[in-house]
Amino acid sequence: MHLLADVATMLLRAVVAACVIVTLLSLSTARPWWIRIWDFPRQQIVGLGLLAGLGMLALTGPPTRGDAVLLAALAAALGYQLARIMPYTRLWPVQGLAAPGAPGPRSLRLVTVNVLMTNRSVDGLAEALRRADPDLVLALETDAWWTERLVALLPEHRHRLLHPLDNTYGIALLSRLELVAPELRCLLKPDIPSIRTRVRLASGEEVVVLGVHPEPPSPTESDSSLPRDAELVLVVREIARDPKPVIVAGDLNDVAWSRTSRLFQRLSGTVDPRIGRGFLNSFDATRRWLRWPLDHVFYTPDFLVRELRRLPAFGSDHFPILIELEYHPRAAARQEVEEADHADHREARATLAEAATLADGG
Repeated sequence: MHLLADVATMLLRAVVAACVIVTLLSLSTARPWWIRIWDFPRQQIVGLGLLAGLGMLALTGPPTRGDAVLLAALAAALGYQLARIMPYTRLWPVQGLAAPGAPGPRSLRLVTVNVLMTNRSVDGLAEALRRADPDLVLALETDAWWTERLVALLPEHRHRLLHPLDNTYGIALLSRLELVAPELRCLLKPDIPSIRTRVRLASGEEVVVLGVHPEPPSPTESDSSLPRDAELVLVVREIARDPKPVIVAGDLNDVAWSRTSRLFQRLSGTVDPRIGRGFLNSFDATRRWLRWPLDHVFYTPDFLVRELRRLPAFGSDHFPILIELEYHPRAAARQEVEEADHADHREARATLAEAATLADGG
């Protein structure tokens, strides 16, 4: 029994130490994927760290000096992790204010969904879309097969911008509201497209919708977060140049609480409707224990929120996300967004310069 307790204690100390180490790694601004990956599982680190710390106390009794130092480091690490994720719980004041009254001609219902290119389970998505009744559907990872199915599923969404690809970066926007001057662009790499279009609301007013799916930092995609970070800065510049209200949606391959996402929010002056409402974890739909908010909708503060929820799983590794927004020009005076400072703008410029150097082979 003593041997088993000793082994268990050693394992718990290892888990506690690992939680501290990966938290320290996430503090770094370095871009390698094996560092940036630790921005993602903050909820899991908190849960695992708490269990391991309590287990140590239960097995060892009064901690030794070494264990006390280790537990103190764990407490600091978990405090930092909680500070990052707490705004995305219901314990925090909401950032995106709710729209009063009934929906009107200024309302817009949007579903954003990463279909998983190799997934062929279309019936579940068809039922989710039927129930959600969106005005716009932004679909990512669409190959020719998925593009054909989406067109068949949404015949009333006659306004379309479709770009099927076999590299997991296909993109499709289908709308029953008129798309004005829709554009397909490749902001950073020629095989990773994004969408920019104006959408004419039933009121006749126009808003801008940007659909994005940047490259993730991972051993199978990019060994650095630089392509993703630079593309998000380019999106920020598009928002800054456009006087119209803007909605940014898609799989950003980043979590809401990362340094990059928070920098994006400050630079773009956008609202995150999850703040104060919940995590809205959209990935991984296939593993309940390993989920985080990877699919996003940000918008300029000219909108109010009517509905925000996760739709049921349908075979993809992502859940679809539904949001209904109400264009409300006076809302900007009532909703507070963080403002970028000189350091933020300097970081954005440095990111673009680094990406340009990389593209030139430097």
